[in-house]
Amino acid sequence: MQRNNKNQHPCGNCAFYGESIWQPVAGDSVSVLMRGFTRKNLQNGQSLYLQGSEGSGVFCVSKGLIALRTHHMDGSSTLLRLAYPGEIIGFRAFLGNRPHQTEAIALLPSRICTVARRGANQIMRANPEVLAQLAARCIDEIDRNHAQIIATATTSNKQRLKDLMLFLMEKHGRPVEAGHLMRLPLSRSDLADLLGVQPETLSRLIKRLEEDGFCSITGRNVLLSSPSLSHQKIAQPQ
Repeated sequence: MQRNNKNQHPCGNCAFYGESIWQPVAGDSVSVLMRGFTRKNLQNGQSLYLQGSEGSGVFCVSKGLIALRTHHMDGSSTLLRLAYPGEIIGFRAFLGNRPHQTEAIALLPSRICTVARRGANQIMRANPEVLAQLAARCIDEIDRNHAQIIATATTSNKQRLKDLMLFLMEKHGRPVEAGHLMRLPLSRSDLADLLGVQPETLSRLIKRLEEDGFCSITGRNVLLSSPSLSHQKIAQPQ
């Protein structure tokens, strides 16, 4: 079967086309993909889906930042992870044909590309490569959770906070005369959730990093010194 030109593909002009789970779609399936494909812009604080809602399709973050959060019976909530452009979300509910176990909320103005459930099912039946791509994303998520468990057990909270700050600075920071500056896209409570520590523990960790000269934090404004960035490996937090 001859593969369609990428310009006919709804993801063809996306910067993440090469890594898209829908990239293998070809032939008659492209028209099916087009019919089930939509784009939606979200404002800061707007939800994409709620915990407990029906898994209506597969979502790809093409712009912005999405927080995946779970709510508890006592009314509290926990931020589980951040989803950046190029990542897909909501696929566990889609694959399991069950409600979402988290809610997805935009932390920054975002754009989401969605393939509705019916079209996604048709496409996967006709294009096994797509199902393989989706399975690979599931494995990536399992590996990420595994790495997080290992990091929690083997790496100090202080180092994990430092790694998280470096990662966020790479994504959201800009160079200034004194180093690199960013405005945190999430609250301190959310930072504590990502590290798996209590807010009071986070406050002590921040104070220790400031005493070390690694950073200066005022509200949501974070300043990292240039040596901090030049001598540390910027890595995705675990």
